[in-house]
Amino acid sequence: MQLEERVVRQVADVVAERIEALIVDGVLKEGQALPSERRLTEKLGVSRAALREGLKLLRARGIIETSHGRGSFVANLASREHTTPMVHLLGSQPRTLYDLFEVRALLEVESARLAALRGTGADYVLITRRYEEMVGAGECDAETHARLDHAFHHAICEASHNPVLVHTLRSLTDLLLNSVFASVNNLYHREPEKRTIDRQHARLYNAVVGKLPEQARRAASEHIRGVAECLREIEQEEQRLVRSTLRLEGWR
Repeated sequence: MQLEERVVRQVADVVAERIEALIVDGVLKEGQALPSERRLTEKLGVSRAALREGLKLLRARGIIETSHGRGSFVANLASREHTTPMVHLLGSQPRTLYDLFEVRALLEVESARLAALRGTGADYVLITRRYEEMVGAGECDAETHARLDHAFHHAICEASHNPVLVHTLRSLTDLLLNSVFASVNNLYHREPEKRTIDRQHARLYNAVVGKLPEQARRAASEHIRGVAECLREIEQEEQRLVRSTLRLEGWR
């Protein structure tokens, strides 16, 4: 192997590693188009030949996909073919709703603390955008509001700068949306509960962008625990209503 070719291959390894780091850090997301070859060579400071070799390595690893005429994209790294059956099974069981809140309490509480501790100005701009989109949504359908709510919490998670935490929560998106949708669908039409959730979101937002780690941790914990408790109370209220109605109708 000629010296020039060995150098190109070594630089290609570096190119692949740097692009992989951008994906792990959430700078490049699944389905997102990579910048043009010209821009990548400028940003990475490599030759076009080395860049192309690096992209070839990423394609071989299944990290990126290339479509003729459209360029290269970050691949779907968490294949839905394997996760969908489990997501369906867990999502189809009402009793797993409170298990999801337990998982959210474990992961999102710590991500809020880390976001307040490690977040940058750019992170807080993105969190503010998601927060304003959520509170400014007005009268929209429950599914749309649930997605805006989830996007706000996910922006906080990304500001934790813990790639493992971010990718763990992202892999649970479909399941977590179930818990967010349950809270929006059951609580947002109840004015007292809606006002409480709005205050909880405001406290969480202010603590994170105010760089107050312990307050952010408490705000996230109180929000998740409070929503779960409200849903349990509604569930028990409905059960009491069913029992009293049956008694009234003379059922034994």
